[in-house]
Amino acid sequence: MAAQLRCPTCRRVIEWSDQFPYRPFCSERCQLIDLGGWLSEKHAIAGDAIEGQDESPAGTPGTREP
Repeated sequence: MAAQLRCPTCRRVIEWSDQFPYRPFCSERCQLIDLGGWLSEKHAIAGDAIEGQDESPAGTPGTREP
């Protein structure tokens, strides 16, 4: 019997088998939703800040770049 798990996006129960080629996601849609979360920086891996890196994003209103 194949292991059962939940899709990380929609929580649907699926089997770890060739029947679900997008595993651990249940579908391509859920896989793309997760990818969108990473690309829009909703998901992130915790880590230490890089020394010397400015925390404010470039182009912040009220600031001028040299």
